[in-house]
Order: sequence, then C-alpha cells, then structure tokens
Amino acid sequence: MAIKIEKKIKGYNVVKPEDKAASAAAPAAAPAASKEAPKAEVIQMHESLERPETLVGSTYKIKSPLFEHALYVTVNDIVLNVGTQYEQRRPFEIFINSKNMDHFQWIVALTRIISAVFRKGGDVTFLVEEMKAVFDPRGGYFKAGGIYMPSIVAEIGAVIEQHMKTIGLIHDPEMDESTRKLIAEKRAAYEAAANGKSPAPAATAEAKAEPTNANGFPPGATLCAKCNTQALVLMDGCQTCLNCGYSKCG
Repeated sequence: MAIKIEKKIKGYNVVKPEDKAASAAAPAAAPAASKEAPKAEVIQMHESLERPETLVGSTYKIKSPLFEHALYVTVNDIVLNVGTQYEQRRPFEIFINSKNMDHFQWIVALTRIISAVFRKGGDVTFLVEEMKAVFDPRGGYFKAGGIYMPSIVAEIGAVIEQHMKTIGLIHDPEMDESTRKLIAEKRAAYEAAANGKSPAPAATAEAKAEPTNANGFPPGATLCAKCNTQALVLMDGCQTCLNCGYSKCG
C-alpha cells in the first residue's frame, strides 16, 4: 500500500526489532522509577535567564591618577535557587559611572560585554585574569597599599575579583602558619640588619614590626612579581617578598 507524504522530510532513523522490544518494555519499568524521591530543580545561569525586577549588588570606588574624576563600579548579582541548599549569588551585570566622559565609549562597550559574559553563565572567573593582564602603553601606577596596577582596565578587573571573593565565587589560598612565621622572621631580620642590630629572638620575631613607610614595608622595597605589592627586598643575596613570602631562590 502506497503512502503519500504530505510534509517535508526533516530527518529519519532506522528502527530495528530490538529497539521495538526495548520501547515495549519501557512502560513496565516506568512505575518503579516513579517511586524515587523527587529531586530539587537546580537553576543554572544561562543567557536566556530573565532579569528579575530587583537585584542585589555593591558599588566600588576607583581613584586613579590616570583620571581626573573617580570611577564608580557597580556589580549586581542574581540569587539562584533561593531558599534551597543550592542557593548562591552570581554576578549578573556591571555598570561603570564617572564624571569623566573622555572614555565613555569604551567604558560602555566594556560593561556591556562583561554583562553579556556574566549572563551567559558557566565559569566567569577567567575575566579577572584576562583584565588584570591588560597593560597601558603609557605605564601603570601604584594604588593605595603599594599595589601596582598596569592599567585602569586591570584595576576594574581587580574590583571584579574583590567582588567575586565577597560572594564566594573566588577563594584565596590560605597562608599556613609556618609561612606566616617565616615571613615575620625574615622581616624582623631585614629590619634588624638595616638598623645595624642583631636579629630579634624567635619570640619577638612573630610580632608585627612597625611600618617604615606609607605601604607598611621597608623603604627601598621593589615590586613583587607574584602579588604586585611593593614589598620585595634583598636578603642574603636573594630577592624576598615580605608580603607573600615569594623568593626568587625558591
């Protein structure tokens, strides 16, 4: 018997006899599966997720010598799976505002692209490293605390990193007690050598030394390649960071 096909064929598949047997046995197994406990529906970030009427967020101030006026960076978060064990905050959008209109175009473009990446979902922490690796051809600057910023984009990336740490999306590796003690001993030994005194005993080496400059580190300290802090000093012929413990000699 001939069958006339009225619609356009969009695809096909070959059904084998064993496939028919498996489909016939499937309804019998369905009641047993229905007895399982229902699972919570976990909502994941996706670009099709609609924006709620209200979002929670934080605003950060950036005062850079490259700009006459300060930048105000606002990162808004969406709360997923409210009231369940899967509840979490994820960045959803970002806004940057300033009185300085000289860079208005690229600031708007940057915020729209970052917001689009946030709404796409997945692991968005890669944005931090990508932005912090942007260098200004005119040179960077030191922010408060002696931390070097290679560009204004890098500092915006640092702000996003700070926000992600606040909401628990990025976790700082904990410095163990032995490393803290080693840094304190090295700092005490360096300051004692600089003052022409003998190193302090171990009991007082753990105490925090008085800051010797505005950054809280000895004067003449250079920039550490690991933590970007002006805390690298020469000790026993080796460059050692008094902030994170990094040493070029290992």
